[in-house]
Amino acid sequence: MTIYTFNVNGIRAAVRKGFLNWLQSAMPDLVCLQEIKATIEQLPLDELKRLGYYVYVNSADKKGYSGVAVLSLMPAERIEVSLGHQTLDSEGRVIVLEYSDFTLCNAYFPSGTTPERQALKMTFLPAFERMTTLLNRSKPLVVTGDFNICHLDIDIHDPKRNANTPGFLPEERRWLDGFIANSFVDGVRKYHQEPNFYSWWSYRSMARDRNKGWRIDYVLVDERISDCVINSGHDFDVHHSDHCPVWVSVNIQPPKVIK
Repeated sequence: MTIYTFNVNGIRAAVRKGFLNWLQSAMPDLVCLQEIKATIEQLPLDELKRLGYYVYVNSADKKGYSGVAVLSLMPAERIEVSLGHQTLDSEGRVIVLEYSDFTLCNAYFPSGTTPERQALKMTFLPAFERMTTLLNRSKPLVVTGDFNICHLDIDIHDPKRNANTPGFLPEERRWLDGFIANSFVDGVRKYHQEPNFYSWWSYRSMARDRNKGWRIDYVLVDERISDCVINSGHDFDVHHSDHCPVWVSVNIQPPKVIK
């Protein structure tokens, strides 16, 4: 099974740039999208269904803003879209799909571009962690999305200059340290330990051409099935967004019994 995460920075704009052609070529089992900036009616549903995808969406109340979606070749057994926080829920930040053998959580973390948004981000972190602890953990959990947090020094092109920049703040990195250590493995880093391996680049100063980027998009795999991760990567040559697709191939199996 191949699981992709991709912040498309507007699904309608991505479609105009060739998203559907890429999707038909890649045909992942699961595609977790963030920042779709659209309602379900504004998605290319006919084309997606022709490709065999079930489409699950949690749009923001505000039009043209935020929102997450999952394209799945398998029907989900249960869907959840609430963090239990009115403001965060109005922004369409999470979608959880439960399948027979695992649970998938797709999230779009606030960016922290202003002091107010950073404060909301710091509210989001414990709310998100609390939500994941309440999920049915008898099944393995895979958490994907745009976290808007660089975890390690090698995940950002200039860690010293960005030490006090939202997205690389010590308190954000500590939270991600703890979240991963609690029960997850970073699926991409299992196979790619190298630096300069980014998933987002600013549109300014030819940052992508110069590879002056940040790694803020993750596929975190339940540690109970970490041995089932068989490959991972970034599709750097896909240019539908200021992010690139990030993926993990995993053989989902029943979880190990924890005694």
